Amino acid sequence: MELNFDLMVKSFPLLLAGAGITVEITAMSVFMGLIIGCLVGIARLCTIKPLRYLANVYVDFIRGTPLLVQIFLVYFALPGIIGSRVDPFLAAISACSINSGAYIAEIFRAGIQSIDKGQMEAGRSLGMSWAQTMRYIIMPQAFKRIIPPLGNEFIAMLKDSSLVSVIGFEELTRRGQLIIARTYASFEIWMAVAIVYLVMTFAVARFTGYLERRFDTK
Repeated sequence: MELNFDLMVKSFPLLLAGAGITVEITAMSVFMGLIIGCLVGIARLCTIKPLRYLANVYVDFIRGTPLLVQIFLVYFALPGIIGSRVDPFLAAISACSINSGAYIAEIFRAGIQSIDKGQMEAGRSLGMSWAQTMRYIIMPQAFKRIIPPLGNEFIAMLKDSSLVSVIGFEELTRRGQLIIARTYASFEIWMAVAIVYLVMTFAVARFTGYLERRFDTK
């Protein structure tokens, strides 16, 4: 079989436009996931049992169900409850953010628990509240340690965001499907899609490595 390299080259502008949308979805989802994950991660460690229980249920449910099912719940099932259609972009961001938040919550929890308990005791002995000790002493140290797993989560979400193509959202994978429907060149287009994903994940991995060195996380 002879590869049509000319078609691959011509498809890159459309694929790169889709890649821009993929990066946008990923960045927004991980950003929202950071907020959710930080709050849920702290909630899982707090002494308030109802709050800790709800945080555990959220993490267990999200991590125990596929992202694809969560996308379907937001895009197809939620409109039946709220009585109105959900915008595909909002559905994609919401599902991916909720999914990312559960995994980031575990990253934060592990990072916080990796800090010596004496740090908390030292802060409290200085007259700081639990919240102040977490903010000024524990979290700055934990953040340095969670940079590598956060980078891995960004890469995972970058690839998993391809699942939003099932609701017709035209990110990188969906753009590839549309080109194939027109050209019937499955191998060439999927190879081009794979190359674009590889370049993006490689760039994120290198940036994560830079942050590790910058903050001396080794």
